[in-house]
Amino acid sequence: MIENIKFDEKGLVPAIIQDNKSGQVLMMAYMNRESLAKTMETGRTWFYSRSRQQLWMKGEESGHIQEVKQIFYDCDQDSLLIKVNQTGVACHTGHYSCFYRDIEGNEIEPTLIDVEKIYDSVQGPGILYELYDIISDRKEKMPEGSYTAYLFDKGLDKILKKVGEENAEVIIAAKNREKSEVVYEVSDLIYHLLVLLVEQGVELGDIFAELKSRR
Repeated sequence: MIENIKFDEKGLVPAIIQDNKSGQVLMMAYMNRESLAKTMETGRTWFYSRSRQQLWMKGEESGHIQEVKQIFYDCDQDSLLIKVNQTGVACHTGHYSCFYRDIEGNEIEPTLIDVEKIYDSVQGPGILYELYDIISDRKEKMPEGSYTAYLFDKGLDKILKKVGEENAEVIIAAKNREKSEVVYEVSDLIYHLLVLLVEQGVELGDIFAELKSRR
């Protein structure tokens, strides 16, 4: 297929990324022969950065990867349309799509996606990133009256004790077979695990990368 693509004088071709389920346009970036080949080989989107002059994989640091479902090229063979299953958000601003403003510059509500920002979604995995950022901010500023700041002030042993306690609470809730109780206790455990990650300097992307390596 690559032989059919007409790359420009710089060896690039624009690639439009579209949500495979909703049809919403997510972003546009450039590919060269190598990034297109890696996209086809790995099933993840790879692009070419004109500013850094190097390849980059979408979601390599953030975890917001794009699983490629189909690749098309247009009638002139000089642009690509790639349908993906998007993990997290496509835009670095936190919006699901990079096309979140109208021509007047107004932020508009999405028509095909339930929420404008994954951070605003009750059920979106982006809440983990939001919570991680909040915890990091508490560690830096140590505001008075903050429970998170209190944990950092008491140190690692206190944080580990809370992780152990919350883990025990999850076990009890599961034994009771009460769904709402399990949800509540697991949420407590995840929060304290995030505090531990921040204390240890571990990024969420590190965890996602490790999980991905085990697939």
